[in-house]
Amino acid sequence: MAHSSILLGAHMSIAGGVHTAVERGTSIGCTALQLFVKNNNQWSGKPITDEAAVTYKEVLAKSTIQAPVMAHATYLINLCAKNKIFLKKSRAAFKDELDRCEKLGVAYLNVHPGSHMDQGMETGIKLIAESLNLVHDQTNGYTTLSVLEATAGQGSAVGYTFEHLRGIIDLVEKKNRMAVCIDTCHIFAAGYDIKTEEGYLKTFKEFDEIVGFDRLVAFHVNDSKKGLGSRVDRHEHIGNGEIGLEGFRLLMNDIRFAHIPKILETPKSEDLHEDVENMKVLEGLMTKKKS
Repeated sequence: MAHSSILLGAHMSIAGGVHTAVERGTSIGCTALQLFVKNNNQWSGKPITDEAAVTYKEVLAKSTIQAPVMAHATYLINLCAKNKIFLKKSRAAFKDELDRCEKLGVAYLNVHPGSHMDQGMETGIKLIAESLNLVHDQTNGYTTLSVLEATAGQGSAVGYTFEHLRGIIDLVEKKNRMAVCIDTCHIFAAGYDIKTEEGYLKTFKEFDEIVGFDRLVAFHVNDSKKGLGSRVDRHEHIGNGEIGLEGFRLLMNDIRFAHIPKILETPKSEDLHEDVENMKVLEGLMTKKKS
C-alpha cells in the first residue's frame, strides 16, 4: 500500500469498465494510476457512455488515487507512419483517445511518439509534431495534455533522446498542451545511465536543460531486463534488472520529483501481488526522515 504522501501506483486493467481500473488500484492502495481508455489492441472501441463517465468519476472520488490519472494510448498509433492511410488512422485514433480522456476528466494521455520507418529521424519528428498540431486543432479547449513518452529506441522509434522530445515540442504550436513522461527502463536502454549517482545526476541535468522539469508529469518506474544502451525495451521487477536498486533509491529520494506520479508497468498476475511487492520495494528505498 502506497504511503499516502507518495504518488505511487501501477497501470491497471479496465476489464469490466474504465471505473474498474480505479477499483483495482484502490484495492492495493495505489495513490497514482494509469489505464487504457479503450481496448489497446483495436483501432476503435465502444464509445464511453455518459453513465460510464459518471460512474468512473464517482468511483475515483472515493478512491485512494491522489495523483492526476494518466491514460496510455493504444500501441497501434504511429504519429509519424510512412503509410498515409496508417498515418490518417493513427491521427484519428489519437483524437478519439483525447475525446475519451476529456470526457472522463483524465489529465494526461501518454503516447509513444512513433517510428519513422526509414523516413529518417528529422522527418519523423516533423510528422509527429504535424499530427499533434492537427489533433490539437480538432480538440480546441481540451484540458487533457498530450504526453510524449521517452522511448528505448527499438527499431526506428523516435523519442529515445531528450533532444528528440524537445524537437517535437519545439514544432508543436499549442505548447501548453504538451508534457513528457520518463520511463526508467526506456531511458536506461536508450543509453542514459541512471544506475549510479554520477550518471543519474548527469541524466537529469541534461533532461532539465533540454526538455525542462516543468514538462515532466509522470515516471514509469520499471527495471530493465536488458543492459545500458541495449535499445531493447523489456521491463523487469524493481531491483531484479540491470538498473538495480540504487537507481530507484536515487529517484525515490529525489526531492525534485516528490510530487511526480510514479507508475509501475511491470509484469503481473490478476491478484496484483507483484505490484504490491514492487511498491513495497520502492517505498522501502525511501530514506526515513529524522523526527
